[in-house]
Amino acid sequence: MRSRFDAFAAGDAEWLLHSWHPSTRPDSIDLADNPVWRKLQIVETVAGGPDDDHGIVEFRAGYVHHGQHAILHERSRFVRVDGRWYYLDGEVR
Repeated sequence: MRSRFDAFAAGDAEWLLHSWHPSTRPDSIDLADNPVWRKLQIVETVAGGPDDDHGIVEFRAGYVHHGQHAILHERSRFVRVDGRWYYLDGEVR
């Protein structure tokens, strides 16, 4: 989760696609109008430990877009494949 936040903050579309599970990954990501990401707060994690193949991360991410401060609140699902975690999808709160 944190590496994906850092990738959004840096505008690293390549890492975002690389860390996205192929079953839900888009063909491309356009970050041309990407906001300025400021802060990540992990609200809750469910599973996602060393013995788990699935996990959930609920987070709030603060950002500034066109001069307006806002927060993205999402509950994201992750899946581990061959020891590596991938973003599956998320529900915006």
